Amino acid sequence: MPRTMPGSTPEPAPSVEELEAQQRRLVFGRFTHDDAWRLGSLLVRLARERELPVAIDIHRAGQQLFHAALPGSTPDNDAWIIRKRRVVERYGAPSYLVGARFRAKGTTFEESSRLDADAYAAHGGSFPVTVEGAGVIGSVTVSGLPQLQDHRLVVEALELFLGGAESPGGAEG
Repeated sequence: MPRTMPGSTPEPAPSVEELEAQQRRLVFGRFTHDDAWRLGSLLVRLARERELPVAIDIHRAGQQLFHAALPGSTPDNDAWIIRKRRVVERYGAPSYLVGARFRAKGTTFEESSRLDADAYAAHGGSFPVTVEGAGVIGSVTVSGLPQLQDHRLVVEALELFLGGAESPGGAEG
């Protein structure tokens, strides 16, 4: 069940099909260190404009290329980032999608994945960095909001970035 902010109404959760379509659509032509910096900076800007207490992380091939912890975030957010990123690395899919696939089968990731819940979290907020012709090479992760909001923030930033608003390294470049 999606968590919500106090006093807000629950957001409808996207279907597995919608989440899979997001993953197919949000693909890079390339992904450099500079692209990681620009994408991370875009996420920071969006979060600061909204005063969101998040931590942001971008990894590629086992190397952390970007990290920011905004006011209100905590060390727990960094632990969540690691756990969500591990799900992306293992499944090659957004962490929210992995959890949604388990829920669609009438179970939970924690009950049925056979993975250590202290090491893996199929909660929203981590999205694969997929490069055309190369596959999943990394991840971009946000932690600090309810899981659907973490997921939506990452997707929004990826859509802006790949739409050309932030970088020449988008899908066409």
